[in-house]
Amino acid sequence: MRRILFYKTVSGRCPVQEHLDTLPDKTVRKIAWVLRAVRDLERVPANYLKKLVNTNDIWEIRVDVGRNTFRLLGFFHKQELIVLTNPFQKKSQKTPQSEVKLAEDRKSEYMSRRKSNG
Repeated sequence: MRRILFYKTVSGRCPVQEHLDTLPDKTVRKIAWVLRAVRDLERVPANYLKKLVNTNDIWEIRVDVGRNTFRLLGFFHKQELIVLTNPFQKKSQKTPQSEVKLAEDRKSEYMSRRKSNG
């Protein structure tokens, strides 16, 4: 079983939790259901979890709620831990490059913090 962690900034903000707090309960329930599937299933279907090509090992969790599509970007730390860095509502087929860059920057920052803390 994997563990899922929401990334926290150096100042202690949690962008994923902050975003979830703005969404309707029905949407949050569906996102939680998909996160449990990602956490618990040995083989997660690609429509829920997939690696983004041409990135620094960034993965995307996809959640469809009605006509809305939500994405949570993140990365694997070791094999069992997924660190989710940034959520957004997807408006087009292509994942915005600015969101990928944000996930990559947060991954770098997270890894350097882990190194300096032992």
